[in-house]
Amino acid sequence: MDGTTVVTRTYLEMKAPGDLRPVPAPEPVPRIDRIEHCTPTMFRYLYAEVGRAFHWTDRLSWTDADIERHLSNPGVSIWVMSDGATPAGYFELRVHDEGSVEIAYFGLLPSYIGRGWGKYLLARATQAAWELEPSRVWLHTCTLDHPSALPNYVKRGFQPVRQEVYTIGGTAGPRDSKNGQ
Repeated sequence: MDGTTVVTRTYLEMKAPGDLRPVPAPEPVPRIDRIEHCTPTMFRYLYAEVGRAFHWTDRLSWTDADIERHLSNPGVSIWVMSDGATPAGYFELRVHDEGSVEIAYFGLLPSYIGRGWGKYLLARATQAAWELEPSRVWLHTCTLDHPSALPNYVKRGFQPVRQEVYTIGGTAGPRDSKNGQ
């Protein structure tokens, strides 16, 4: 065996705010706030801890300057879900030039998986994206992500629009499951 893994990436979209199938808030209701001035330390922590089990690797090498440059883009926003003062998950929205909004990164910290908080966070991420008045909201997931990711996206109203297959591993090493880089 050559150490490679075949990965299927699925792109999904929602074309109208009314397509969102929201869910009731869990009890206790977690807070979800936009982080106006996300520090590189917080950005790195969220990315590393949420993505550790799912092969998110491309941003691990980013310097503080790389992160600050990324976050200075007015079309990028970071939102954190909290359990009291403890981060439980996050999402990153990215506005694209053609008028769409991408839920670029999304996930929970490991100790919050299985509580029903992922569906609530996705509904809130989608609502926040629609508040930006895009032409569509989209995201992608892959077979390296949590097994509940794709079913959650579909249950919230996202429709698959295309798939692609690629390999990771071998001499190239793992790639970020969110963007294949």
